[in-house]
Amino acid sequence: MATRIAKVLSSRDIYEGTAFGLRHERVREPGGVISERDIVTHHGSVVVLPVFPDGSILLVRQYRHAAGRFLWELCAGHIEPGERPPATAQRELAEETGYAAERMEKLVDFFPSPGLLSERMWVFLATRLTAGAARPEEDERITIRRFSAGEIVRMMRKGAGLDGKSLAGILFYWRFRKNRR
Repeated sequence: MATRIAKVLSSRDIYEGTAFGLRHERVREPGGVISERDIVTHHGSVVVLPVFPDGSILLVRQYRHAAGRFLWELCAGHIEPGERPPATAQRELAEETGYAAERMEKLVDFFPSPGLLSERMWVFLATRLTAGAARPEEDERITIRRFSAGEIVRMMRKGAGLDGKSLAGILFYWRFRKNRR
């Protein structure tokens, strides 16, 4: 069965920033419906799940203005032009946490909000970790901490401060990969 995609009838860039852009398109969708779509354009990002031999997971805490609060998250970042996702994963892990991973393995990739956002996220499992000095960006104020599985489960049950990419990455790892290692 052939997969059809929308035919773009017109497209106009409204905004182009350093992290994302905004584009307005008029499209004929596969069912023939003509629609107007506003799309947040994004070059993609990586999410890094650092797991230690004891099963603990390293999270970073930082203020997220759009959410209006501090969140515990897996480290993550934008893919720079010309950069491949595994290289971005190593770079972000080192910048945000100071750790280096001897092994960086792709777990899953997904589109976090495909109704309006073109961003694709690649989740990498980082193991055989070696500590070093973090090199956060100038505007990043990051705290790092290892959490046991029990602590993370309690956070999830309370709805306390984990973002969507971290929930997706951790739950995917626990369900599909943890016991295969």
